[in-house]
Amino acid sequence: MKPNQEIILITGGARSGKSTYAEKIVAESPEPVVYIATAIPFDEGMKDRIKKHREQRPSHWQTIERYKDFEKLRDDPHFSKAETVLLDCLTVMITNNMIDEPVDYDLCHIDEVNRIETKIKKQVTTLLDMCKNKKLVVVTNEVGMGLVPAYRLGNYFRDISGRMNALVAQKADEVYLVVCGIPQKIK
Repeated sequence: MKPNQEIILITGGARSGKSTYAEKIVAESPEPVVYIATAIPFDEGMKDRIKKHREQRPSHWQTIERYKDFEKLRDDPHFSKAETVLLDCLTVMITNNMIDEPVDYDLCHIDEVNRIETKIKKQVTTLLDMCKNKKLVVVTNEVGMGLVPAYRLGNYFRDISGRMNALVAQKADEVYLVVCGIPQKIK
């Protein structure tokens, strides 16, 4: 980790209050703030979730919609000026990167899955590198506390997400688990 970097990881289950807690932390952080939104509005439900997230956060935060190619952030003037960056959410970023790949996860060889995971890991490390002089708050879903998915894509997603969560957690200064809207510091 770089000397001026601070990383905070916030994890928990779906609808646990992770984003709300992350936004609270960021609201208390140095301005200006950049919010990196990783979601794609692919259906009405996701459009509604995105709308609610937009309404929930302060209007003066700059939003960058990006789930890959984080090296391009260096060309964004809002990102360059930002003191604090909030990425919401790492597991949505992973999902979008997996879906971008022209792969049938039910039929592909494990080597193909490993290649995709390597690409995703590069995206995660690039993001961490791009934020080396900033406060970075990362929201992610805890994927290891539920049932084992009954299909291969779900298993691959869980495994890749678990490893990326662990990667960020290892580098993080603080890690919080949010349950029922209540944050518990675990690191």
